[in-house]
Amino acid sequence: MCFELMGARRRRRGFTLLEMMFVFVLIGILATLVTVNVRYYLLKGKQNAARAEISSICTALETFFSVSGRYPENEEGLAILAQTSEKQPEALLKRVPVDPWGHAYQYNRPGRAGPYEVICFGADGRAGGEGADKDIASWDLKETAGTK
Repeated sequence: MCFELMGARRRRRGFTLLEMMFVFVLIGILATLVTVNVRYYLLKGKQNAARAEISSICTALETFFSVSGRYPENEEGLAILAQTSEKQPEALLKRVPVDPWGHAYQYNRPGRAGPYEVICFGADGRAGGEGADKDIASWDLKETAGTK
């Protein structure tokens, strides 16, 4: 009889399959909720980073204009801002910028609402889109800065 009680205690130390399944399902539900909520903030963070980088590119373009008396041509693009010259002994940008999704920024001269425009095409890398694929452009930054 003493051996039977010890055997019963040994068997009860582990978890049953049903208990394990319940814990895994609960963990899965919590992970899904966290992922859905965090994804929104990750997207907003990337969009804000693109806005900040476009702003710094625009500042570098204005500095280039003040030194050279012109904006870069479309053929030169943003790469010229990462180069040195006689007039500009130090590069205006450390490297040719890429957006948070790894795509190159689009530079156009003349722009739609000014002498130039800098565009980030969002997660898909193509014009247009909504949500994560929404375009972020330099003229949008100027409009929002003017309305505040």
